[in-house]
Order: sequence, then structure tokens, then C-alpha cells
Amino acid sequence: MINIDISNALPFISSKELSAIEEEIKGHHKLLLAGTGKGSDFLGWLRLPSLISKELITRITEDAAEIQSHADVFVVIGIGGSYLGARAVIEALSHNFSLLNPGNLNPHILYAGNNLGEEYHADLLGILDQYSYSVAVISKSGTTTEPAIAFRIVKEHLENKYGKLNIANKIIAITDARKGALKQMADKEGYKAYVIPDNIGGRYSVLTPVGLLPVAVAGFDIEKLISGAREMQERLFSDLSPSTNPAMIYTAMRNVLYNNGKTIELLVNYRPNLFYFSEWWKQLFGESEGKENKGIYPSSASFTTDLHSLGQYIQEGVRDIFETVLSVENSSGNLNIPMDEKDADGLNYIAGKSISEVNKKAEEGTTLAHVEGGVPNIRITVPQVDEETLGQLIYFFEFSCALSGYTLGVNPFDQPGVEAYKKKVFSLLGKKGY
Repeated sequence: MINIDISNALPFISSKELSAIEEEIKGHHKLLLAGTGKGSDFLGWLRLPSLISKELITRITEDAAEIQSHADVFVVIGIGGSYLGARAVIEALSHNFSLLNPGNLNPHILYAGNNLGEEYHADLLGILDQYSYSVAVISKSGTTTEPAIAFRIVKEHLENKYGKLNIANKIIAITDARKGALKQMADKEGYKAYVIPDNIGGRYSVLTPVGLLPVAVAGFDIEKLISGAREMQERLFSDLSPSTNPAMIYTAMRNVLYNNGKTIELLVNYRPNLFYFSEWWKQLFGESEGKENKGIYPSSASFTTDLHSLGQYIQEGVRDIFETVLSVENSSGNLNIPMDEKDADGLNYIAGKSISEVNKKAEEGTTLAHVEGGVPNIRITVPQVDEETLGQLIYFFEFSCALSGYTLGVNPFDQPGVEAYKKKVFSLLGKKGY
């Protein structure tokens, strides 16, 4: 189970400020569970872990097994929440060099429609020429520009490779239950289809087929992922105390810091395979809170790598930053630093220690330095990176994000600003009506 430590943030705030906001958050917690706050039409994620049916899990597992039996590659077409959650989980659990790892017998998961890079998609088609593959196309509407373009291109490639009459069983649509271009196409062409519930927005959709199917195809245990989320749901529902409920603690601390001018939150990890978890977290909080000229700017860093690029700024730059460290207690590796007789690099003083020991001391030392430099630090600790822990973290951050949005006074479930750039792009491209 995850733990949260705010001892290195408390010196930067007053106990009066914290007590006041804790009382406010208790009200928001009640509002969230009652489903009477802003955006209550999009609370389908709130009780989802305890409502996912065995039938859905079985169906996803069986479809994943079928894909595994005939595909070398599984292409996930989507953007934003339609791919980030799945990628966060898959990358966190995968071998760091899975594309070159002969022990990986499951399909390699590749992504399309998450950008408009021509070279990227041309390179993808070049790879797909060489391997058998299947596709999941994920979009409620089917008309979002980036994935719609990618699906057109990949669908044409499928037709050219396998023949127009032989591709229906290679495409799975994850889309709206009743309406939209992708739903209509799936019905017409006979694609297998999964539903994105109407009351769940993209950034809260990891535990729907949007995330579960790619995770299962990659060979990971979706039942454990859901179980971890369910444990966290039960914990956050039942604990009504702002001093012990971890989501309430996190929400209170980040909002007090925000009120004191700390407008940038840096989510820090010390594990390279958590990079895409940070990307998912950035979308979750950025799209939920950044509106009405309000919101904490969500950024991220991978240490110790980024200590050699961002470290100077974090230590001595503008004091508008606070850090939330995602700390992992245990490593699955066992790699010790060897002794060297010549000791030319001066490392014999740590010979015999594991790299994870050194990494942990780097984490502790960096925290001390940054706190002394005026950067408040929140630590979220997990025992290890596995499906159950990731399920807990996903639900923890979703719940915390909703609470924090209410604390800011915004609707954490809409994204009106996203449409602004789309309208300009459509106009520049000459789309009718723009």
C-alpha cells in the first residue's frame, strides 16, 4: 500500500493554513462521493474498480490471447488519455529493452495517432511491413484529427498487406456505445468493439478497455491492476480523516503550497520505466486543473538523469516549485558495483553496494539539498512496481485530482480549452464551417 510523507513540505506552510484547507477538503470529499459537485456527469471512474464485471475481464483476456497468438505487433491508435494510461502501465512493467529482449514472447506494443509526425508514421509503416500485426483504434468520436489520420493510414496498410476482405479480425474499435464515426465504421465493417462509458473522460479511462486491452495484450495481469485500484478505492472512500486519508493529505498540501506561490509541481521518479507514468499524470492534472486562469502547472523529471540538466534550476532558480517524489522501496534487479584494484575512478568506497542502494542515497541526498534550497518535498512511497501497486497509484491520483480540482473551484472533468487550438487548425486547413 502506498504511503505519503509531507514532513519535508510542512516547514514551508503554517499549521493554521493546513487546518483550514483540511476542513474545506473534507467537504469536497463528501461532495465527490455524493456525486453532487461540478462535472458529476463524468464520475463513472469513481466506483469503477469495484464495478468492473468478471465477464468484461474474461472477454478482454480472451481477445488479448487471440491477438498474442497471431500478432508480433499490436498498434494502439489514440492520443491523450486514449493511449497514455495504457502506455504508462506497460512501460512501467516492461523490460527496459523489451524490443531487443528475446525473452519477450508477447506482441510489441507500438503507438500511432499520438502525434502528427510524418517521419514517425512513415517509420511505423516500414516496421509493419515486416511483422504481423493487429490494431486497436481508440476514440469516442472517431474524428479526433491525430488518431483519425493514423487510422486511415494504418487501415490502408492493412488492406494492402492482408486484402480488404481479411482485416476485420485485425481491428478492434474502442469507442462510444451508440454514436460517432468510429462506432458506425465498426458496425459496418464488422470490427470487434469495446465501449468507452459515456460518464468517463479519456484521462480517467485507464481502467476501462481503453487501458485494459493493451495492457493484457502486453502480457500483464489486469485483474491485479484492478484489484490494486479497488483496494485504494476502499481506502479513500472509508477514511474520512484529512490527516490519514492519503488523497486528502496530498490535495491539502499541494493546494496550500499553491496558495503560497508554489505554482509548479515537479513529479520526480528515480526509475526510467516510470517516465510514461509521469506523462499520464501530467495530462491528468494539467487537463483537469488548468482552467479559469488557475491551476498548478504539472511538470516532471527523471532523476538522477535530469539532475544533470534541471538540477541547477531546481536548486537555485525561481522559488515557485515543489516536488512530489514517487519513491520505490524495492528493486527487482541485483546488480552490485565491482571492486577495482586500481580504483582510478575512486569508486571503491561503494564497491559491493547495489546500484539501487546508491540510487536510494541519491534520492535522499537530493531531497535534503532541494529542501534546504527552498523546494518543498512530498514523498509518495510504494513497495515495488507491479500491477497491484500501479492500480493503487492510478486510482490515488485520479481521486486526488478530482479533490484538488474542487479545491481550486474548477470542474476537473471538462477541458474547454482543448478545443481552442483545434478550431484554429481546422480553419488553417480549410475545414468546412471553420
